[in-house]
Amino acid sequence: MSTERTLAPAADGADLLALVELALEEAKALGASQAEAAVSVDVGLSVSVRLGEVETVEYQRDRGMGVTVYFGTRKGSASTADLSAAALRETVGKACSIARFTAEDPCAGLADPDTLAREIPDLALAHPWDLTPERACELALECEAAAMDVDARITNSEGAGVSSHRGLRAYGNSHGFLAAYPGTIHSISCAVLGSEGEAMERDYWYSTARDWRELEDAASIGRHSGERAVRRLGARKLATTKAPVLFSPEVARGLVSHFIGAIRGGSQYRRASFLLDAAGQQVFPDWFALSERPHLPKALASAPFDHEGVATQDRELVAGGVLLGYVLSTYSARKLGLRTTGNAGGTHNLIVPGRGRDFDAMLGLMGRGLLVTELMGQGVNGVTGDYSRGAAGFWVEDGRIAYPVHEVTVAGNLKDIYRAIVDVGSDVDLRGGIRTGSILVEQMTVAGD
Repeated sequence: MSTERTLAPAADGADLLALVELALEEAKALGASQAEAAVSVDVGLSVSVRLGEVETVEYQRDRGMGVTVYFGTRKGSASTADLSAAALRETVGKACSIARFTAEDPCAGLADPDTLAREIPDLALAHPWDLTPERACELALECEAAAMDVDARITNSEGAGVSSHRGLRAYGNSHGFLAAYPGTIHSISCAVLGSEGEAMERDYWYSTARDWRELEDAASIGRHSGERAVRRLGARKLATTKAPVLFSPEVARGLVSHFIGAIRGGSQYRRASFLLDAAGQQVFPDWFALSERPHLPKALASAPFDHEGVATQDRELVAGGVLLGYVLSTYSARKLGLRTTGNAGGTHNLIVPGRGRDFDAMLGLMGRGLLVTELMGQGVNGVTGDYSRGAAGFWVEDGRIAYPVHEVTVAGNLKDIYRAIVDVGSDVDLRGGIRTGSILVEQMTVAGD
């Protein structure tokens, strides 16, 4: 293992923009009426340790280009990991060949010129970490050791990991748009197992950030993962019942994610959503709000423009519990007779504001019910809204955690679940593109024995 290798910088932005321009020029020379190209280069260092031993040290360098061309309303796409000039020309040629054999689609084409980003704000997304493999291994070992030291009942480990990645993405199209921006993502994680008698429980914790200086301390992450595993020992099953359910922040974001899936343009124009044609309708309680904030500095889902070069902008998706609009790319917007919302490639920093109650206050508000801290399985039907997932967590009595629970299922229909949200906590989890606190649902079916 080298003692000198650190995370090397990604390619220069000007280099990638030149490659995009070359691809666009080649597409024009081959007769394409419109074209777009995106180039990305990512480099990363990841290490993992388990039971005090280094298991893996990986250095990644990924790069690639995707090209899409249009001949009228016929579309062709091709990609390559070879960024040489010859390979790019060949890739553009392949895309052009494909386009000539595809069916015409009146909704196909680049984003309208007036939707493209005119200014590219600096969102402070790139904070390179001069991290050597040796230092990464030290941090991972420190993290795991802290977890194992929490309690004698921590008897095994799934390991700890440290990773640091940086990248650069450039995009351009034949409307004259050409821009690039860098980004970094760093993380430290740990998962351990606790045992008591024949029972064994697993839990984890992690920290992730654009800026490595904002990561939680490695030892603190380890201790938290160990404490979480220990507190799950002695877990019981429940008899099937109906009860209030409080989703902790790290799992509550899943409820928001299912909602976004239902209001995506693709789900709407394919008529495959439990919230079909729901714009303008009351979907949540009248106090509930959901906003998108793409330009938060250092945020994990911030972006100055979407995957089509469309300007990202602040937006209210839900206000007063009413759905105000869908999540649209250019193509899905045209299919629905609407205008793109700058969401080609996904949403950017969704925020669910709480109403002032911290986690303990949310437990008190629930009084008696199930606190869910982990969800398992994929039992969510995006067409009907039926929701049924394996869960683990804690039973709550008199607003306080009484004992751990496992091997239960929480079920309902997402339409009913959204309308039955009682409150959203102020205990917001910032480790993702959906920022929400704990979410309390008035009643769900809790299936056990």
